[in-house]
Amino acid sequence: MKKLSLIAPCYNEEDVLLIFYKETSRIVKAMGCDYELIFVNDGSTDRTLSLLKKLAENDEHVIYLSFSRNFGKEAAMYAGFCNAKGDYAAVMDADMQDPPSLLPKMVEILEQGEFDSVATRRVDRTGEPPIRSWFAHKFYKLINRISDTDIVDGARDFRLMKREMVDAIIKMSEYNRFSKGIFGWVGFRTYWLSYENVERAAGETKWNFWKLFKYAVDGIINFSQTPLSLASWGGIIMTIVSFFVMILLVIRRLVFGDPVAGWASTICFIIFIGGLQLFSIGIMGQYIAKIYIETKNRPHFIIAETNKDDVKKIQ
Repeated sequence: MKKLSLIAPCYNEEDVLLIFYKETSRIVKAMGCDYELIFVNDGSTDRTLSLLKKLAENDEHVIYLSFSRNFGKEAAMYAGFCNAKGDYAAVMDADMQDPPSLLPKMVEILEQGEFDSVATRRVDRTGEPPIRSWFAHKFYKLINRISDTDIVDGARDFRLMKREMVDAIIKMSEYNRFSKGIFGWVGFRTYWLSYENVERAAGETKWNFWKLFKYAVDGIINFSQTPLSLASWGGIIMTIVSFFVMILLVIRRLVFGDPVAGWASTICFIIFIGGLQLFSIGIMGQYIAKIYIETKNRPHFIIAETNKDDVKKIQ
């Protein structure tokens, strides 16, 4: 059986880290395959790093990559991909919401040779706030409609991929990353494995509503030009409307002799147009900001500490 690289981004996961390690190690050992557990410490401020050091001392399969600061989950995933040496690689959340028990089935599907990756999706969102679930469903519908990526509703980052797909993802080295979109953009044959939602084994989620909203906006901007098109069409439509309104006012003055009245409605119209202009400028500003960050060519991550000598510390 081929070697597995299991990548687990960690940010303040001291409450659940040992649970994840024990369960994942038990399942992978039972599979009888060679493996490596790559833990990426994303600038944790709790005991996550010290726990990882202890695990690495007692288990040669454990590799920890500790960032110099918090770079975010996307950077942690990318660091894991860049340093994974397995024939198959998977990203897993350390909170146990990505069940390790699915790994044998995922490997079995890949071994059949028909698919290049096995991706997981939740069939329900039990335990989530209803408003958060509603926005999540709407986001998936929106991004699939306005972009060329294929993102299944309920899709998780948890997926097992062949080496060829991992290499393709590494070559997509943009700084502003949205992995769900990247997974869909690179293509490859994907099998979707459904499972019922699993709540965190311990600790609290690091993703509040505002962070998820910003992440969704990043995904739309990174993989769609539709917002720019909407801003352009909005300007064209408002220009046409204002042109006909001016003609109407001239006709009214010449035919009926009515003075131009209605200061309140005029001011409201001006404020509306001004708001639309600022909104359009804001959309363009978001794209320009992304371009600005990309042109700086800053590294995605900086690894300050690790237990291996052959890792890519800056990428």
